[in-house]
Amino acid sequence: MDKESQVIQLRKEKINALKEKGVNLYPNDFTPSSSIKALKKIIEETPDILGEKGEQFSMAGRMMAINKMGKSSFVRFKDGSDQLQVYLQKNRLGDEIYFLFKKLDIGDFIGVKGPLFQTRTGEWTLLAQEFRLLSKAVRPLPEKFHGIKDPEKRYRQRYLDLIMNEDSRQIFIKRSKIVSAMRRFFEEKGFMEVETPMMQPLPGGAEATPFKTWHNALGMELFLRIAPELYLKRLVVGGFEKVFEINRNFRNEGVSARHNPEFTMVEFYQAYADYEKLMDLTEEMFESIAKQISGSTKIEYQGDIIDFKRGWQRFSMIDSLTKIGGIDSSIISDTQLLLDFAKKNNIQITKKDRHGKILTKLFDILVEPKLIQPTFITGYPVEVSPLSRKNDVNPELTDRFELFIAGREIANGFSEINDPEDQNNRFLMQVRQRDEGNSEAHIMDSEYVEALEYGMPPTAGEGIGIDRLVMLLTDSPSIREVIFFPHMKNTV
Repeated sequence: MDKESQVIQLRKEKINALKEKGVNLYPNDFTPSSSIKALKKIIEETPDILGEKGEQFSMAGRMMAINKMGKSSFVRFKDGSDQLQVYLQKNRLGDEIYFLFKKLDIGDFIGVKGPLFQTRTGEWTLLAQEFRLLSKAVRPLPEKFHGIKDPEKRYRQRYLDLIMNEDSRQIFIKRSKIVSAMRRFFEEKGFMEVETPMMQPLPGGAEATPFKTWHNALGMELFLRIAPELYLKRLVVGGFEKVFEINRNFRNEGVSARHNPEFTMVEFYQAYADYEKLMDLTEEMFESIAKQISGSTKIEYQGDIIDFKRGWQRFSMIDSLTKIGGIDSSIISDTQLLLDFAKKNNIQITKKDRHGKILTKLFDILVEPKLIQPTFITGYPVEVSPLSRKNDVNPELTDRFELFIAGREIANGFSEINDPEDQNNRFLMQVRQRDEGNSEAHIMDSEYVEALEYGMPPTAGEGIGIDRLVMLLTDSPSIREVIFFPHMKNTV
């Protein structure tokens, strides 16, 4: 029997002994009057009301350290906000209660009540006048000194990670604040928050492989959404001119430091706006969130200082390929010369790929990793932009942008197609690509085209990856650090 199993066996023996004495190991009748965080604010602002004869407080939390000293003991416990020390004395609590305390372990939840006093070292401590067991833990917590170092264990047993690692707790506290700040920003700009279906009869709004499911009552196949885009634009058709959704998307693709098959995005749409207006709006939003979360427009991410101050770089895709990617401008419009260039540089591209797709693949390899500061790339080819409005000057390109920070895509936005005939033709082009073997190409959505035929105002829309934004603002190297329960391969 290993050490942990021995500890669990000893704890179970304690549990049985306490049950035989009639101790309720899991009561549900204790309500704390304050959190430790609130108590520390009182200590800071009105310490004169404290002391052994002062106000009493009832507190609850998990025991994290125990120092037993015969007839008195010190315990350090934590609630959801902070940690506090409590002092227990046998002569105050009585033999029965103190006996119960001596049978408890680190990890157990307790309730205590009493005044605050300062120890000889000046630490504010709760003097227990009352003591309760609130929940008995069977399994031991990891050793505090060693913590949980194995990332696999941290992700699979996130609850232990949150108990033992304050840095992990702070990441998720910050994540919550980032989402709240984003929601406030949109609401202050007059956007309405909405909800659209997560199970859809047709997967649409992006090029990706969907997850499939089956609805028994309807007798039909459904897909977990890969994006909410086509439903949000239906709402714009219906007259809601500024909408946003903080949404969960599902894409049946690989798992990596930047990808999780289930992820969070915000998508928003604004009537009578174009893609350039959304770039301005995005700069304003990111600058605002950075200031609220980090206290500055500058953050450090994996050794790079990134500045969210407005006035970000903007390049067309063609310019980025020549100025950053190192491709000679004389070959940029020649498909065969680009294929020769790719082969010479060991970049895998098939001859079946259309010109626009070749440009995009070269961009992914040669340019994207170099875009550390916030940078908008515009002018995406029509072939890779099935829902984006064609540019009036060059119809081979679209009024679309992607935002890159720290060498990765963070956002994608464009002026929307509101010409139903153009949208229908784009879908047909995607259908041809599916027939040619591109399983992620968009499916024909005739109902969406029908919605456009009722008329949609000029509109622009954008999707922002919230998980990746949280990675940036918490200096997290992997997306798994910012998702409570990332998907993991079965160990069995």
